[in-house]
Amino acid sequence: MIIENNAYNELIINKSKFITYIYKVKTTLEINNYLNNLKKEYKDATHICYAYILNNQERFNDDNEPTGTAGMPILEVLKKNNLNYVVCFVIRYFGGIKLGSGGLIRAYSNSCSSCLKNTNIKKLEKLSKISLTISYSDNKVINTLINDNNIIDKIYSDDITYLLLVNEEILKKIDSYNFKYQIIDDNYF
Repeated sequence: MIIENNAYNELIINKSKFITYIYKVKTTLEINNYLNNLKKEYKDATHICYAYILNNQERFNDDNEPTGTAGMPILEVLKKNNLNYVVCFVIRYFGGIKLGSGGLIRAYSNSCSSCLKNTNIKKLEKLSKISLTISYSDNKVINTLINDNNIIDKIYSDDITYLLLVNEEILKKIDSYNFKYQIIDDNYF
């Protein structure tokens, strides 16, 4: 499963403020960029804890909260929702009341869960970006195979060149007509 869009949420728990961001990600570089940007934006925050699942690899960071009380609870919420290609950051401003280990675990879990309510979760579908060149006479066939949502660009010259974002099922249909195409990138979802 994957989130459909990035999300944001804020909670106040015993005077501590928990600001949560959830992002759809494809690389650790993206995760590091988000983290660096959040560290700049929230440089006065007490903690910036996070967890991610990327290509089924799991990582978390407690950012000096007691071990296992921040990053792991965030990760558990992501896992419980069967998510992949996702990172969740929870920024905490300490409000003066200690929450204890159990309170921290609940606070970080609730922050992540509440933020997930601000996005849709959908089935992960891998897509390929392809370039497909066809004759004008084949245009009607292609238009029945794909819908307008799949078209990134269309270039008219002696032939028609489509730049498409397609799933495996549509790719098989294109193959069945023996149309020639080139896969440009197969790292979309």
